[in-house]
Amino acid sequence: MKVLLTNDDGIQATGLNAMRRALLEVPGIDLAVIAPDSNRSATARSITTRKPLWVDEIEFGDGTTGYATDGTPVDCVRFAALGLVESEPDLIVSGINHGSNLGDDITYSGTVAAALEGIVLGIPAIAVSQQAERGVVDFRAGRQWDAEDFAEAASFTSRMVEVLERVPMPQGTLLNVNCPAGEVQGVAACRLGKRIYRDRLELAEEEDGRRRYQIYGVEPDYEREKGTDFAAIAAGRIAVTPLHFDLTDEAGVEDLAGFDLEGLLRPAAREV
Repeated sequence: MKVLLTNDDGIQATGLNAMRRALLEVPGIDLAVIAPDSNRSATARSITTRKPLWVDEIEFGDGTTGYATDGTPVDCVRFAALGLVESEPDLIVSGINHGSNLGDDITYSGTVAAALEGIVLGIPAIAVSQQAERGVVDFRAGRQWDAEDFAEAASFTSRMVEVLERVPMPQGTLLNVNCPAGEVQGVAACRLGKRIYRDRLELAEEEDGRRRYQIYGVEPDYEREKGTDFAAIAAGRIAVTPLHFDLTDEAGVEDLAGFDLEGLLRPAAREV
């Protein structure tokens, strides 16, 4: 199986290299690594269209190499699909992210975006993230990381890759995996939960008529609901959530079909 490993924290990130080492131990894996040359967290599905992209070959120090680019996580997947590596991957693994990607957080996540690009291209994908601190269900990294922090997530994901043919992954679906901090108490298949953001506008400094603001980063919360990825992580369980790219509101299509949309082509009647 040909596997592409990427991330949004950068090619030197501890999480990516923990995952890289674990995947190299899986029998039959032909691993390619293409990742951003520096941190591209929260870039979501952004792509680079207004400039050419630099690529450097990087040595990992164990006899293997990868590619670093000044592009985004989605660009990295496109590189693999368009021929930077010898052949198109059979699977995308994105991560291990430094910090969780739960609930609404996935819409900002470069980690999940790379996996989404995989299923857009018809390639199965797994996004993997590690909770930063025990009991803190937060998307922020917030501290320094050691390789040991990612051991459980790397082991679980590499085992999932090993048995992928038996994992029920419908066409066009990726698996979003989040691992709790501390001792793992189990694994749960679950749905996305609801994030509660507490961002606020804070003036950081003002000089010569210019203002610099901080608007993100206040500790977020989440809605307490059973069966969600938040609930799984709070209980110390690995959360596995299947995601797909179809954003269509089917009920909304039916409702709109009963509305006179063509009437909007006509000029509005004006009261005299």
